[in-house]
Amino acid sequence: MQFDPANKIVQRCAKGMSLEGEAKTGEAYHQFQQAWNEASNDFEKFVAAHYMARHQNSVREKLKWDETALQHAIKIGEDSMKSHYPSLYLNIAKCHEDLGDSELAYLNYRKALTFADSLPGDGYGKMIKTGIDNGIERVLRVS
Repeated sequence: MQFDPANKIVQRCAKGMSLEGEAKTGEAYHQFQQAWNEASNDFEKFVAAHYMARHQNSVREKLKWDETALQHAIKIGEDSMKSHYPSLYLNIAKCHEDLGDSELAYLNYRKALTFADSLPGDGYGKMIKTGIDNGIERVLRVS
């Protein structure tokens, strides 16, 4: 699934990211909240939820939004969405790790790893893969 720059939800989230870059986090959050409120399909909900997760004050709320983003990504059901799964599962795993649940963290890091082949071979893909590997290593040390 392509990110259409003409899509109003994508535009709101891009504006929110720009505001983040200017350290205007309150205004950025408002853009992401508006994007969520206006989202009308699974793709738009996936995008908006992903950005909402970044602006939560508690790990539990972040986890809720990360899980929401994943649920909508899965509902889309297109193979092209699988490249987003590693990052989504990584975020969910890190939340569980931060909440002290090593078992759920490990399960989600492993899920992220199962989709790692769909990551691009660029710096982003390598960063996500490293995050997954490091997360697995951390939770295995705790267990």
